[in-house]
Amino acid sequence: MKTFGLLIPLLGLVAAQRQVLVTYPDSTPPSIVEKAKEAVVAAGGKITEEFSLIKSFAATVSTDIVESINALSESHKPIVEDDGTVTIQQQAPLEQ
Repeated sequence: MKTFGLLIPLLGLVAAQRQVLVTYPDSTPPSIVEKAKEAVVAAGGKITEEFSLIKSFAATVSTDIVESINALSESHKPIVEDDGTVTIQQQAPLEQ
């Protein structure tokens, strides 16, 4: 029973996680992209996908690491957006 009592305060310390897609401009040096990935992992996040055609990666991160990623380079700012499913088909309205 003591173990359960110790876990409750720790639950409040876990930061909210979210799925994001981080995309850098084509002119960004690979070292900046690598630093961003290292920052994600160092903060307890996880790289879930790496892309080679564009300078981009998907990750599960805490909300506070997004600011750190943005601060890595003044001249090469990434676009950080929530990751999710994208469709091109419009859903038909329900008939009444």
